[in-house]
Amino acid sequence: MATEVRVPTLGESVTEATVATWFKKPGDQVAVDDMLCELETDKVTVEVPSPVAGTLAEIVAAEGATVNAEALLAQINEGAAASAPAPAAATPAESTAAPAAQTIAVMVPVLGESVSEATVSTWYKAPGDTVAQDEMLCELETDKVSVEVPAPAAGVLGQILAAEGSTVQAGGQLAVIGGEISSAAAPAQASVSAAAANSHDVEDAPSAKKLMSEAGLSRDEVTASGKDNRVMKQDVQKALAATQAAAAPQAAPIPPATPIRAAVSTDDAAREERVKMTRLRQTIARRLKDSQNTAAMLTTYNEVDMTEVMALRNEYKELFLKKHGVKLGFMSFFTVACCHALREVPEVNSEIDGADIVYKNFVHMGIAAGTPTGLVVPVIRDADSMSFAEIEKAIAEKGARARDGKLSMAEMQGGTFTISNGGVYGSLMSSPILNPPQSGILGMHKIQDRPMAINGEVVIRPMMYLALSYDHRVVDGKGAVTFLVRVKEALEDPRRLLMDL
Repeated sequence: MATEVRVPTLGESVTEATVATWFKKPGDQVAVDDMLCELETDKVTVEVPSPVAGTLAEIVAAEGATVNAEALLAQINEGAAASAPAPAAATPAESTAAPAAQTIAVMVPVLGESVSEATVSTWYKAPGDTVAQDEMLCELETDKVSVEVPAPAAGVLGQILAAEGSTVQAGGQLAVIGGEISSAAAPAQASVSAAAANSHDVEDAPSAKKLMSEAGLSRDEVTASGKDNRVMKQDVQKALAATQAAAAPQAAPIPPATPIRAAVSTDDAAREERVKMTRLRQTIARRLKDSQNTAAMLTTYNEVDMTEVMALRNEYKELFLKKHGVKLGFMSFFTVACCHALREVPEVNSEIDGADIVYKNFVHMGIAAGTPTGLVVPVIRDADSMSFAEIEKAIAEKGARARDGKLSMAEMQGGTFTISNGGVYGSLMSSPILNPPQSGILGMHKIQDRPMAINGEVVIRPMMYLALSYDHRVVDGKGAVTFLVRVKEALEDPRRLLMDL
């Protein structure tokens, strides 16, 4: 009996994930709750355990594939003996055919932000060809870049589902490794190859053509190693390396213009490092750009004299730590001050839903935190009803979980307003970007001693610039300025918070 392994519930507002790692391969025995694979979303990493004991029969979504919620990941044959017959009982014919029964899908890789489709430009393998893991199978062209598709596993290319020239969608399937070789696909591919071989205008790999153009090389200067005498990217790189080696011993005269360009291009490429963006980084980029494109975002600035807050903190920090077991920081003062201001200017604590404005009669405060993998925003729920000690404990606990990558989906959802502290990194002033669908975000910055005019005298005061970015569609300038002034007043005279002024 076959059991389906599907994408688990990813959480509110999360509709897709990327298959990061498979820990099992087809044919492996698995026990209940054995880890099968790991998925990456824009917020957290999700582990997928085995729902039953048995044999992993088929992986449907390969590493790097984008899958939607509830999508099929794999199939498990239940029972310890659910796999193929034991080797001792297998005939030579059966042993030869066994690997073909295990099929692995070749999927369209992540194409990049705002790119939803690509064109299959070149297949370098035909049905029936043996392929090694990571060997290049085909090349896709988008409106921005060329994308090479490697083999996700070693085996025999069974069927090509997307022929050259066809348009494929992001996350679509290109081919199958293993299984029966398609009788329809092989002749079609053979005819393409034959036509290319007989043609004097062989279509080289797009990445190779681009590199030849940049280096100033002609096709005659490159030895083709690809199928049907196609020039591959590695062929151009070899030609450039040979040119550079030949030019290196010559001190004079100056080599011709073409080798100079080639040497420079090769040297630059050798010093570059190309690292694929993580799913988290891609989603951060997309969400921030979407925020800019959707909201009528505007930023207003003010500055706050931190003298009183710093004096209060210095006076009570040891007693606070002794009684509550947590250090008294600046974030609790800012959180309470923002909650105080949001009650007076509720539109900053609202969001737009279609043609409606949804006012939040509570404050779920997002505290932006930098982690090794990117920016995350854990949410402190009902911060407006919490004490300084409760806020400090919540910030410390969620900050530690964020750094360790242990935040759950629920801990990063439902925020109504956000505070971002760039001052911890030394930022003097910046314009924070809204965290949609929220309508406001407060940017904190570095505390710096500056000369200020106080009662007609110049004195040195610890000053901080504040920035409020807001959605002008729902928050007017008057409301934004009033909010920031209320935060400033509360911090410069913390007693106002006690008096609810």
